[in-house]
Parts: sequence; structure tokens; C-alpha cells
Amino acid sequence: MIKDAAPPFREVPLLMVPTYNERDNVVTLCERFAGLGVPLDILFIDDNSPDGTGAVLDELAARSSAMTVLHREGKQGIGTAHQAGIAWAYRHGYRVLITMDADFSHDPAYVPAFLAAAGDVDVVVGSRHLQSNSLREWNLLRRALTKVGYLLTRLLLGMPYDATGAFRLYRLDRIQPALFGLVESQGYSFFFESLYQLHRHGYRIREIPIILPARTYGESKMRMTDALHSLRRLAEIMARRRDAHSRGLHPLAVRLNTPDEDTQAHV
Repeated sequence: MIKDAAPPFREVPLLMVPTYNERDNVVTLCERFAGLGVPLDILFIDDNSPDGTGAVLDELAARSSAMTVLHREGKQGIGTAHQAGIAWAYRHGYRVLITMDADFSHDPAYVPAFLAAAGDVDVVVGSRHLQSNSLREWNLLRRALTKVGYLLTRLLLGMPYDATGAFRLYRLDRIQPALFGLVESQGYSFFFESLYQLHRHGYRIREIPIILPARTYGESKMRMTDALHSLRRLAEIMARRRDAHSRGLHPLAVRLNTPDEDTQAHV
């Protein structure tokens, strides 16, 4: 049987940025995007920010055909924002999706480096651990929390990557949409759980070094309850992994087609 050809993918990359109380950042952020000299479509996902970020984004979008704003009813978790952005990118046929934060801890100047690194891999991850000076401007507590997260995901889940960061590129034309449906986390643990699913299903992952400046725009949105939930979720995933291993199950017991079997994922 001859299958209908999939509609062509959009060649312009999509840059997705979740926002919550980023009113003071988004205008400058859009100016930085425009100054990159790289064709980009921009998707902002705003969780009904009390400071009026959504209204500012609407004004910006009214002046740019390359920008879209999705408004959600309230703060629903950073993981669900990323899931919403990924689903939107699939629906609209984007080949490449880049995700990043809006507080300038992720420098837009790295976007061309992400695109350059994506040629022969499925995921590009911005790593804070490839260079010794990546976190030099962070305070001791933030450096310690980041290092602990890196060590735990490396030791307990067997991933040699910076798995807790949001600065990433996904080749959606190579990743099956169903993979993201395996991710249950709604908060910050989305990042290591999604990368774990990509890793265990054999997708090709590459890291590039990034340097994170001291926070100069806004305050951290991660609360202690978020960190505790992430630890709990990490323990749950590790327990499932060990249980499958003890029962002799194939690591892909919940199996998708491999990337080579289906490189044209599209919904």
C-alpha cells in the first residue's frame, strides 16, 4: 500500500519561550531574537501572568507575523507549558523546535550554535557542565543544586548529559510525538524525564557548552516544593528502571519505533 505523503515540514525553526511574570524581559528578548540574523518563528506561552506579560506579548505579536502567543488560564507548571509548546509545534509542522527561558539565564546568542549542532542528531542540549566556568557567576547554593541534579540523573538514570536544563533543540521531524506522551511530569522534572525517554529510546543527543550569567532579570521561580517533587519523581523513575531490570525486561518495554524505523514523525 502506498501511504499518503506527509505534508512538508516548515524549514524555519520555532523558538518556544514559556513566560510567567516576565513583563520587563519580553521586549528586550524579542529585540535580541531579531538581532540574531537567523530566520525564526517565535511562540510564547503565557500562564496568565499577573504582571501583564500576556498583554505586552500581544502588542508585540500584533507587529510581527513571525510571533504567536498562547494564553493559558493560569500557572499550570513549567512541564505542561513545554508539553503544550511541543504539541503546538508538531501540529503546525515545524521541523526544528528550540526551547529556552525568558529571564536571560539562557542567552539568545547561543541559538545559532544550537542550529549548527543539530545536523546529524535528534536533540541538542545546552550543558552547564562541559566548561569549568559555566556557572562562575552563580552563587554557591545555585551551583550546588545544579551539580547535585547533574550527579543524581547521571548516577541513577545513566544519562551522561545535563538533564535538568530547558535550553534545548528538538528535531521534531525525527522524534515521534508519542514519546512525549510517555512523560508524566508537569513541573521541573519534565526536563530530566523527557531527556530520559529520549535517551532510553535511542535518540541521538549532543551537548554544547553554555555559560549562564548571574540572574539579573527577575527571580528564580523554582520553589523548594518543586525541588522535592523532582527528587520524588527521580526516585520513581529509578525504581521503575530497576524493577524492569530485575525482571529481565527489555529497557524499551514501552516501545516506540526506533528513530531509523520512523524518521517522519508528524501530527
